[in-house]
Amino acid sequence: MSATPERHFTPQELAGFDGSDGKPTYVAHKGMVYDVSGSKLWKAGKHMNRHHAGGDMGLELSTAPHSPAVLERFPKVGVLDAPAVTPEPVIPRVPEWLGKYMKRFPMLKRHPHPMTVHFPIAFGVAAPVCLVLGLVWSWPGFDAALLFLLAAAALFTPVAIVTGLFTWWLNYAAARVRAIVIKLLATPVFLAAILWALVWRLRVPDALAHPWDNLGFVILVLALFPLVSLIGWCGAALTFPPHDDE
Repeated sequence: MSATPERHFTPQELAGFDGSDGKPTYVAHKGMVYDVSGSKLWKAGKHMNRHHAGGDMGLELSTAPHSPAVLERFPKVGVLDAPAVTPEPVIPRVPEWLGKYMKRFPMLKRHPHPMTVHFPIAFGVAAPVCLVLGLVWSWPGFDAALLFLLAAAALFTPVAIVTGLFTWWLNYAAARVRAIVIKLLATPVFLAAILWALVWRLRVPDALAHPWDNLGFVILVLALFPLVSLIGWCGAALTFPPHDDE
């Protein structure tokens, strides 16, 4: 598998091996063409519903959470007769000490935000659920859980915001993509609602016992669910575009 294949592909010929209609699934990287037809992650010539076979993967792999070395697992079937795509490196855009770690651990390019954003998403969903349960059943545990969830969301949401802004700058060149713009607008509203609800709950410990007197608090907590759903949907649309043309 390490020997260089003798077959040569032009970009036009390579485009014909896009995995559609039962055709082989080929991708190129640094001038080498690989057959990834055997990978379940390249079903029908698409990877993660955003990368398409039949072309040079130089740009995509430069921002992938894994190393290009994963292609070495697949057969080399030829050489691409075209200049290799060499994207402008993003590592020099970050401090030297961080760049060393990012080069050594490629997951740092994309994973910090997905890892941290799950916490405020979970808290943003669980808090309204606890609120509703606390209004239906007057068990003190729901009220205590609601306070904990609001505090945890207030703690983790800024972390998710910081990692999200860094990922946006690093991997998307701060491009104003529609999904990102929505996230940029909705996230501060989400954080403000969390902080407002947390302060309200701390100032009025028996807010759940008197919901009509604290209707604003109830609305704030319930609003977390649609807000976090919108933010989560837009984030998922960036990673897994719902349509092929996105």
